[in-house]
Amino acid sequence: MSTDTPRCATVRIDLDALARNYRLLRERAAPAECGAVVKADAYGLGVERVARRLREGCRRLFVATLAEARELRSVARDATIYVFEGAVEGGADLLAALGARPVLSSLEQLERWRGRGPAALHLDTGMNRLGLGAADVAKVAARRELLAGLELVMTHLACADTPEHPLNREQLERFARLRRLLPPLPTSIGNSAGALLDAAHRGDVVRPGIALYGGNPFSERANAMQSVVTLTAPILQLREIGEPQPVGYGATYVASPPARLAIVGAGYADGYPRNLGNRAAAAVAGQRVPLVGRVSMDLLAVDVAALPREAVRVGDSVELIGPTVGLDEIATAAGTIGYEILTGLGRRPVREYVERQ
Repeated sequence: MSTDTPRCATVRIDLDALARNYRLLRERAAPAECGAVVKADAYGLGVERVARRLREGCRRLFVATLAEARELRSVARDATIYVFEGAVEGGADLLAALGARPVLSSLEQLERWRGRGPAALHLDTGMNRLGLGAADVAKVAARRELLAGLELVMTHLACADTPEHPLNREQLERFARLRRLLPPLPTSIGNSAGALLDAAHRGDVVRPGIALYGGNPFSERANAMQSVVTLTAPILQLREIGEPQPVGYGATYVASPPARLAIVGAGYADGYPRNLGNRAAAAVAGQRVPLVGRVSMDLLAVDVAALPREAVRVGDSVELIGPTVGLDEIATAAGTIGYEILTGLGRRPVREYVERQ
């Protein structure tokens, strides 16, 4: 059975759920101020719509690059924008013109930004990525002119998603020691997980990311956040299996009667990981069904034999990520994390925004 159903995967983004997640984070983090991380096009969901929805109550927004700051400033004219890459060579003048605030991570960046306006200072306490280490903090402390304009000092916890990890305490202790060398400035420590832990993991400003978008910020705790993203695609064809038949590239799955396959118009070009073949579940009419065979560029197959025949028709939507088959479940099945799934959603799926308020 087939029809001329258009192939159109859809990413539905519930901005009301996003706003509820932000309110929960803000309430849990209080009295700390709650910002929001909207880098990577708001984790792939569209920074324009996300930033517009968050602007009620959220004044501090964090992005990764100068280009992201430029795009964000066009829709968030009054927001305080921080740029994690800092004042990179050739970018300081542009940052200053945008009124964006670099997160300074080296002595060179401090020199480059001197006298240009407010900024944040990033201390590396054990992540060993960006940030000033102990030796550089001591040099900065001896050159007070480099500290002019700093309004926030931050660090980033490597293992906040695992609250019992000993590195969390070690990083907090290092941060406290380094801060004593600097003027008393407001602090920013907590990401999504830190915002939901205690005050020591938060600082004065928290900067949640994945939790805003419905992902679980913890590796081994229940997810308190509401689902924001639903990826669906239509059934293009139904196939009755009367005898054992291979399914998809490589014949990695053999369907046996009474299998009934729904061929779905989505694949890895839409951001649905190829390695989910024979490993993931989807949902049809609210019921979970197994994904069988390999995920190809444009198509995948699910076995709907367990569902009533009248419940499955060509043109019906199949939930690939959403309330029934959660983001983190799919990420685990793909051997990755929710961050990568969200930011990897392709440009081909249509974006639809749900907003009632």
